Amino acid sequence: MIASALSVRALLSAIFILMAGSGFLSTLIAVRLESAGVPSLIIGLAASSYFTGLTLGSVRVEALIARIGHIRAFAAFVTIFSASSLTYAILNEPTVWVVLRFIDGFAMAGVFVCLESWLNRQATPANRSTMLAAYMIALYCGQAAGQFLLNLGQNAPDLPFMISAVLLSIALLPVLLTRMEQPQVEAIKPFSIRRLYEASPLGIVGTLVTGAMLGAFYAMGAVYVQRIGMGLAQVALFTSCVIAGGVALQYPLGRLSDKFDRRRVIIVCFAVAAGISAVIAAAQLPAFGTIAMGSMFGGFAFALYPLCVAHSNDHLEEDERVGASSGLVLTYSAGAMAGPMIGSSAMSAFGPPGLFAVIGALAAGAALFGIWRTLIRHAVPANEQQIFQSLPRTTPMAAVLESDESAE
Repeated sequence: MIASALSVRALLSAIFILMAGSGFLSTLIAVRLESAGVPSLIIGLAASSYFTGLTLGSVRVEALIARIGHIRAFAAFVTIFSASSLTYAILNEPTVWVVLRFIDGFAMAGVFVCLESWLNRQATPANRSTMLAAYMIALYCGQAAGQFLLNLGQNAPDLPFMISAVLLSIALLPVLLTRMEQPQVEAIKPFSIRRLYEASPLGIVGTLVTGAMLGAFYAMGAVYVQRIGMGLAQVALFTSCVIAGGVALQYPLGRLSDKFDRRRVIIVCFAVAAGISAVIAAAQLPAFGTIAMGSMFGGFAFALYPLCVAHSNDHLEEDERVGASSGLVLTYSAGAMAGPMIGSSAMSAFGPPGLFAVIGALAAGAALFGIWRTLIRHAVPANEQQIFQSLPRTTPMAAVLESDESAE
């Protein structure tokens, strides 16, 4: 793994710094809007705007990248994101911030497509899995570490936005100075929603619900923590622990799903996520208890997307899996666009507990759907299941990274 990671160290360094500089913005913006007394629905709209930009960008940026090349496109997208980060400090207006979040999402989609297609160009059948694992580690570690930059804003409100812009600018250097050959962007045609559902109903329903759950969490989780009386440092720790928990349990749960009926593992993950959400919503936990339960929630919730992708792929031929996986990324994104509005509406109606109450209800509904599917369809034999692969929930280009068929 070390040799594979070193061969793409410029790209891994770039994604780590980028996520450190941008991954905390959703938390920061939610916290700032909450402190300014902005209604929950507007906070949710800002998060939905980001996921809308990410989804639209992921299917629109290929033409630009193909026309001007990866390095120039990467520099353009990161520069736009850096400028947007500074604009938050200049224009303290919620409606402007909603527009800026759309721009952030679109620019981030361009960044992901550039880096993921580049990684695919460097990958071979022998090192593809380890390279993808290194990419996931860099991405999530950067996102988790960046949460602690929230603490810089206690005495200087504009400083976190400035630090974000600085880190985004620094992230340009590894890519601008690399001597790696620029790749071609692969055209990926996602499966239709109908085709995906016909192949694997639980796969697509589970992916959609997971997007809604995590979209709601990313949008309103920091607001929830603030409203139950926790300070800014605890907000950063809570969010970071949720991400860390998600990283920690993906591999063990994935390997468990390789040995047993994968649907049962998915059902258990949804059920446990629902139970944890119910505890968080109903119990008045101390700060430590909330953080601990949050990390457990992340552990089971973050595993659901790659589990659903693997389950869908179990019902497809090898040459169909890239299209299916890219379609599932877009399905997840559709759920993530709706999730913030669902979560913010629940908080407006029922107060802070409403967030995890609605997340728990979504998870419980998906678990019941999974149980129904096990009653009417036979399981794929364990020896015929695809080997689990942890995947990023970024753009359709990520689907190519898991496929040996795309290697040269």
